Amino acid sequence: MLYAWLYPFHDEFILFNVFKYITFRSFCAMTTAIILYFSFGARWIEFLKHKQFGQIIREDGPKSHLAKKNTPTMGGVLVVFCVLISTLLWGDLTNPFVWTAIAVMLGFGFVGLIDDLKKVTKKNTLGFRGQYKIIIEVAVCLGAALYLYGNGYLDTTLNMPFFKEIKPDLGVLYLFFAVVVITGTANAVNLTDGLDGLVTVPTLFAFMTYAALVYAAGNAIIAEYLQVPKVPMAGEVAIVCASMIGALLGFLWYNAHPAEIFMGDVGALGIGGLLGTIALISKNEVLLILIGGIFVVETLSVIAQVTSFKLTGKRIFKMAPLHHHFELIGWKEPKVIVRFWIISFLLSMLALATLKLR
Repeated sequence: MLYAWLYPFHDEFILFNVFKYITFRSFCAMTTAIILYFSFGARWIEFLKHKQFGQIIREDGPKSHLAKKNTPTMGGVLVVFCVLISTLLWGDLTNPFVWTAIAVMLGFGFVGLIDDLKKVTKKNTLGFRGQYKIIIEVAVCLGAALYLYGNGYLDTTLNMPFFKEIKPDLGVLYLFFAVVVITGTANAVNLTDGLDGLVTVPTLFAFMTYAALVYAAGNAIIAEYLQVPKVPMAGEVAIVCASMIGALLGFLWYNAHPAEIFMGDVGALGIGGLLGTIALISKNEVLLILIGGIFVVETLSVIAQVTSFKLTGKRIFKMAPLHHHFELIGWKEPKVIVRFWIISFLLSMLALATLKLR
């Protein structure tokens, strides 16, 4: 919005020429998102307390979590709001990738919002029925994928880390793959969101990494040098990433242990859906397994736990997802959180290192 209004003045005032640079607008978007969250964060917490929209705690979880009962939830509403406003202010609104990313974030955020509202109003952990959630999530993903595919914006080949010559073309099956990537990422992020700040920092690292990847993909010179896929117009999505980074930093201020507010499904699903979409846009879908390694392991721990119990009647872990297992074997919550953060940082650095190993 501001880009469309202010950049045309660059002919009369050279200062306005800075608005054409994605890096400048990304910094502005990140700063705007932080300021917005700090401006409304405390008031949003008070509003949630007034409405008694508090976290519902599982009775079978670690006993230390019982102290978190009634801590305000749905902090993700403000995260999504900050990303939306910052992107609208600083992004190029003629860019189809920007609108696709925002649409998926809002669609998944809406599913999470319904889930959160059902939990806090009925005072139980059941929430929105799983089959309905999946139907809506698949519909959102399929709509986004069909839009990009139908307009020729979507390349159906897969790029493999470390193997630049291996590029399988999935053709129309890429639509199914896109649905799996986005829904899988959204629900994996949601599963990881179980401790104070646990999911916030790994997603922050992931968006930092993908900000660099989409910027490189959208710049023909950089893409050629790094031998990464060229995706015209993808660079603008770096502004969406920067907005999310700013919003997550603002949220972390209140979500750091001991948390004053929780993200809720509205935030976790919205953020995860956006992350999966940006992975597709950057043509680094497979690399998401490495960048989001924490989310992958957490999800696999749940799958392994459920499968083992159904087949043998025995549990592999004391509790799933994995972060609860570590709590139950004696790790203090801050230790689990910080160690997961460190692993996420290392995985993001390793993912960026693959750019020169192709």
